[in-house]
Amino acid sequence: MQPSIRLSRRAFLQASLAAAAAAGSGFACSRNHSPWRVLTVNEARALAGMVDQIIPPDQDQGAVWAGVVNYIDRQLNGPLESFQDIYRRGLAGVDQSSQSRYGKLFADLESAQQIDLLHLLEVNKAPGTGWKQGPSSEFFATVVDHTMQGFYGDPRHGGNRDGVSWKMLQLPYPPIRGRVRFDLPRARSG
Repeated sequence: MQPSIRLSRRAFLQASLAAAAAAGSGFACSRNHSPWRVLTVNEARALAGMVDQIIPPDQDQGAVWAGVVNYIDRQLNGPLESFQDIYRRGLAGVDQSSQSRYGKLFADLESAQQIDLLHLLEVNKAPGTGWKQGPSSEFFATVVDHTMQGFYGDPRHGGNRDGVSWKMLQLPYPPIRGRVRFDLPRARSG
């Protein structure tokens, strides 16, 4: 005998509306056909190339595997929303500099070429006209800062997948304040 589920009309309508709303929001979010919240696919590819040169994979996983691009994209849709235009202009400038110097998009360059171009960004000597609104060195420093935050920060913010950086540094998973109750010494009543 199978158990039957009884739903009131009100509960059925609520569940139906919730399912319809969820399906509609998924459709609305897919308008740009990108898996990213803020970045385009090409911007995410360029950013992935940058962060994987900043923290490359070696015996441990690198920044891309750790989810740093996901972290930056999520933060650009939240607390770092004011950086959206900086990233749009900066990533366009990186690809323009790459096209100017090598004839390819940054994501399609060989590793040595990517490193060379990142060095030019760092010392403010990147080719192209994309850096008139802001120096390439400032954009590069911003990406380095956000890469470090995404790689070493708490995984709940979208980066540091599986605590990869903490494992690399042999750190225990840090407790979140308020979730672990520590026994505090109690005052003795006298």
